Amino acid sequence: MRYAPLAAALSLAFAVTSSIGSAGERAPSQRAAMLIAEGQAALDAGQPQKAIDAFEAALAVDPAYTGTYLHLAEAARREGMQGKAIRYYREVLTRDPDNYAAISGEGAALVEKGAVEKAKTNLAKLESECGSGCAETQELASAIARGPQPRVLAAENVLPDTQVTQN
Repeated sequence: MRYAPLAAALSLAFAVTSSIGSAGERAPSQRAAMLIAEGQAALDAGQPQKAIDAFEAALAVDPAYTGTYLHLAEAARREGMQGKAIRYYREVLTRDPDNYAAISGEGAALVEKGAVEKAKTNLAKLESECGSGCAETQELASAIARGPQPRVLAAENVLPDTQVTQN
């Protein structure tokens, strides 16, 4: 009987710590959720810069919500900023090393940037953790199969040679 209070206290401590460890990803704040929805609508409408602005505002409102970084990375990839997208994916992986969407997205951004071998490392990690039937694994495998897209040079970026002639 003299160990009953100690046993009760220990069991309560174990119950509390186990419930904290099993807690999943928390939801974003209400304002951040509204900004994320606004950004997703802009991204779906083909306006990645407007989406980035909304996602960055959501990040300022709720910096602890990891999902915002995934949205920012996707918008950055659509804007053609693969390096920035990789940085966002790595921030997610710092917070949650087993986030399959971040592993797959980082791999796809690496392929778009031309680093196919590094993307294959991500694919191997996904296959070992998630399996080959996982949606993220299949997306990355198809991105690797497509390979890096050739860069298109716009006419505005090509300047004619300046040549001065005497009249």
